[in-house]
Amino acid sequence: MLGWLLFGLLAGVVAKLLMPGRDPGGWIITILLGIVGAALGGFLGRTAGFYREGEPAGFVMAVVGAVILLALYRVILGGRSGPISH
Repeated sequence: MLGWLLFGLLAGVVAKLLMPGRDPGGWIITILLGIVGAALGGFLGRTAGFYREGEPAGFVMAVVGAVILLALYRVILGGRSGPISH
């Protein structure tokens, strides 16, 4: 379990480096989204039969999943601003 979290964390950091810029939630949220995206990308890649667990292609798919999730997060929450003040 710890290895899985570290793998996702690493994929999240790589995804953040591939997608520089200001994220609505900062580094912590970005890395958490990277972990979830890595899990999602890895699951989809194994389910589709692109690779088996433990193969190097798994890391690539984990980064792809993290990048996709980070992009969706930016699209959904990127345009929001703080509280409205008059």
